[in-house]
Amino acid sequence: MFLTRIFYGIEFFVVLVVEIIKAVFDTAACSLKGDVDPVVVEIRPDLKRPVSLAILSNTITLTPGTITVDMDQDERVLTVSAITPRATEAIIPLEPYIKKMLE
Repeated sequence: MFLTRIFYGIEFFVVLVVEIIKAVFDTAACSLKGDVDPVVVEIRPDLKRPVSLAILSNTITLTPGTITVDMDQDERVLTVSAITPRATEAIIPLEPYIKKMLE
């Protein structure tokens, strides 16, 4: 079990780096086109542990173009600001990896 969590942790890290690189190009393209329409959304991830929420919150903030404004651990709600309107899955693509790794 411990070794599978290590494997999932490595997988999470690789996907995180890929998502950051994709977000850099997306944010740069939106900024250069002037296609910036900031939005604030509330997201209810399917994570139960507070540490999982904290890691998801940090990965959102690490990804260019999004930032976690607030995290309510009791209600399991993240308030996220994004530079353009996006689907929830586009804002939190790493949720399944965190779930496999920590839950």
